Amino acid sequence: MPKTFLIAVIVFASLSVSAQRRLIPNKIELAGGKRITLNLPPGYEIVPAAQGLKRVRFFAKAPDGRIFVTDMHDLTDNEKGAVYILDEFDPKSGRFGKVIPYMTRLRNPNSVQFYTDSDGQSWIYLAETDKLTRRKYTAGETKPTDQKPQTIATFPDYGLSYKYGGWHLTRTIAFAPNGKLYVSVGSSCNACEEKESVRAAVLEMNPDGSGSRIFVKGLRNAVGLKWMQGNLFATNQGSDHLGLSKPDETFYALRDGTDYGWPSCYQSNGRVFADRTPASNLKKPTKPRPCSKVPASYAYFPAHSSALGFDYFDSEFAGVDLRESFLASLHGSTDKRLAKGYRIVRVRKGKTPVDFISGFLQGRSVVGRPCDIMKLDDRSFLFTDDFGGVVYLVRKK
Repeated sequence: MPKTFLIAVIVFASLSVSAQRRLIPNKIELAGGKRITLNLPPGYEIVPAAQGLKRVRFFAKAPDGRIFVTDMHDLTDNEKGAVYILDEFDPKSGRFGKVIPYMTRLRNPNSVQFYTDSDGQSWIYLAETDKLTRRKYTAGETKPTDQKPQTIATFPDYGLSYKYGGWHLTRTIAFAPNGKLYVSVGSSCNACEEKESVRAAVLEMNPDGSGSRIFVKGLRNAVGLKWMQGNLFATNQGSDHLGLSKPDETFYALRDGTDYGWPSCYQSNGRVFADRTPASNLKKPTKPRPCSKVPASYAYFPAHSSALGFDYFDSEFAGVDLRESFLASLHGSTDKRLAKGYRIVRVRKGKTPVDFISGFLQGRSVVGRPCDIMKLDDRSFLFTDDFGGVVYLVRKK
């Protein structure tokens, strides 16, 4: 085959792949006769794998292979949250046969994770607004057999008020391959100098909570947190006082010891700027920091789109739409009139994110708000909808 012809074929194929972003409407029938339509790339199908949940949030896979998911109940600061086990998955129907309440009466449980220590003991870690606890985990249990949880970290839990832009009651946890534990804690406000150094930061500690330190700071609200490809990745939500088109919602490969700028600096269209128009609710003047030292993000999303959970799809994934790329959930603007987010997007470094699933906002009607994403195998993934209380399965046909 002539070299020029081969190059032409490769270029044409690349253009064809890029052009295959036309999303196909998929009609979904939910419990109670409710019907919605979401748009996916050709060749994929979507199934409501578990229903009847409330504010269902983030996934974790247990050492015994079962999938756990958190549920914060609703938008209020409450103690009605739960952790569920998604069990008895039927590959043919794409649905879970059982949704088992593992723990209940929890304060805003956003995230759970598992860790097995050098002695072979497995632990389940639970992040609530005010504390991080762990218990011994026994394979196959449907309720905690360890009734004496250890509190290994506590967090400030005041300032949870929309008035000050600090409605950041989620705590997200992630483990590195070397066993280090990371916890993200959001700010208490929209733009202010925090009294506690743990606010607007990601902490690093040992599995037993010892050796806690600030890993990175200057992240207003890093909700998505996951270790992969040798890096700790995080999504981050920017300030709300800079208008409708800025700042960016950002996606970082975090670097140890880095200050990501908040509240002195922000990012817009991939560039970092000094924030010279602080919010009117600023509690006290910020101490300016050199924005020239704030790194630009790995990727970024439209302002107010509320980037949350994500996962990476490597070279083994079936389908060029996702291969060697991230999927990220854009939960959607609190004010639905802004119509920002409400979609799941594909992310590749240096490329503009493109829609992978859309339709969660239809006119002024919200039919879903995507939260977390978990790759299952080389053909499928799950995502949570914390508006409809649904866990969806998406898979290659």
